[in-house]
Amino acid sequence: MHRLLPYKVATLLYCFNERDEVLLIERVHEPNRGLWSPCGGKVRMEVGESPYAGACREAEEELCLRLTPSDLHLTGLVSEHGLQGQTHWLMFLFEVTRRLSSLPPPCNEGRFGFFPRSALDSLNLPATDRERIWPWFWKYRGGFFAAHCHCHPDGRNDWTLEEARA
Repeated sequence: MHRLLPYKVATLLYCFNERDEVLLIERVHEPNRGLWSPCGGKVRMEVGESPYAGACREAEEELCLRLTPSDLHLTGLVSEHGLQGQTHWLMFLFEVTRRLSSLPPPCNEGRFGFFPRSALDSLNLPATDRERIWPWFWKYRGGFFAAHCHCHPDGRNDWTLEEARA
């Protein structure tokens, strides 16, 4: 039986510097409070905002970075069923094609850090990111993947890779 939960749409921004280190934010708000994840946020569905426009807005709000849709590559689409028993999520994962030259200042969402790929194993990451999203991001980087995660109340996650192109 499917649970009737709110459905939220979000964007995640995968930003890199010249050394190909990924920019992550240690979040101070839920979801993922205290965890390191790509910056981004909810799409303003009530005003008809597109995922690309939402990603550009979030980049300006959190990173003080002005982007246009042409600065974004849609690298992934992830749906999560019943995350934390509270919400269904549809997430658009964008790789920012422009390289960042400096670390953004802390914002009301948290503090930032650049990390080499090898450091992600030792960071406090959301479970779904660690399990599948990061591995698929790296595997299909430059291409595209779509995945679905059924999040169970006991903490188990069942994943389905629905499309992938390298």
